Amino acid sequence: MRKQIITAIALLLLTTSAFAQSSETVKLLKASDENLQHRLDRLEKMVDDLMWQERLGDMAYVDKVYMYGPPKWKEKNPTGLGAGNPVKFWSYLFFPKNLDTNKKYPLMVLPHGGVHADFTTYYTHIVRELVNQGYVVVAAEYRGSTGYGAGHYKKIDYGGLEVEDVFASKDYMLENYSFIDEARVGIMGWSHGGLITLFNIFNHPNDFAVAYAGVPVSDLVARMGYYDDNYRALYEADYHIGQSAHNNVEEYRRRSPAWNTHKFQNTPLLIHTNTIDNDVHVLEVEHLIKSLKADNKKFEYEIYENVPGGHSFDRMDTRISKEIRIKVYKHMNQFLKPENPINTLQDIQKAGYKF
Repeated sequence: MRKQIITAIALLLLTTSAFAQSSETVKLLKASDENLQHRLDRLEKMVDDLMWQERLGDMAYVDKVYMYGPPKWKEKNPTGLGAGNPVKFWSYLFFPKNLDTNKKYPLMVLPHGGVHADFTTYYTHIVRELVNQGYVVVAAEYRGSTGYGAGHYKKIDYGGLEVEDVFASKDYMLENYSFIDEARVGIMGWSHGGLITLFNIFNHPNDFAVAYAGVPVSDLVARMGYYDDNYRALYEADYHIGQSAHNNVEEYRRRSPAWNTHKFQNTPLLIHTNTIDNDVHVLEVEHLIKSLKADNKKFEYEIYENVPGGHSFDRMDTRISKEIRIKVYKHMNQFLKPENPINTLQDIQKAGYKF
């Protein structure tokens, strides 16, 4: 009997040891997979940077410049070397090729959307339409964007200091290019970029002449309720918020435009949403709209019914998408007054193809 017990204990110890080794192997594989993904993101980014030149080189000077925003909101080692330094990031710049430095040009600030996403040639047609109208465009790869390694990825501050990175990109343009008219600066963004747009005009009410927020992420508390665990994990990561909305609802409210509408002043604002949006549910944007109304704020909005394309309904290349973008441009242009405004579908066609 004693021999059997000893044998059983030995087998248990061997099994435990094998399991521990297996767990360690799994951890190493996960770390390796994460590192590989960042390398692949970097490679994809380099390819897409070349595509910008290919797709806009006929009408725009395309550049990518290095700048900085505020220090990280959350330091792993607050007293460590480099703690408190500004966060460095890249921004894309687009200038009309027929630019005359003796004139003044409007600036469009264009923050990209997505959690851990980046500014890609997905926006080609929109940038072409803006540059063709006579806009200079800046698009920040704010903290948390992909394509720049794990370090930049893990600086994510959704609804926080990423907003100030985008604002810093605006300041950079005014500081470095005398032909940009500081009185004609607009900001427009979709989805997460719409959230960043809203917080920019909430935080800096005197710095933007006009704003457009398309299908904006508006209520992170509600969002955590209808998304899955994998999505919530992006926010609950230890380098990000580090807690769930259930455990720290105030932190999620702080990062949600719908819970901060009292900060909005008088920037001319247009909001669009779509009832069949499969990413930012219309209920989020309805909460934003109701909150703005409750605070007696002046703004414009339109809730589109069942427009094909869902979350991308006004960013696509379909006729209806272009018609909706014309509305957006007319809203922006009445305050920014570009030289060659888009007013018709033919204007959009010429912006894209020169015919």
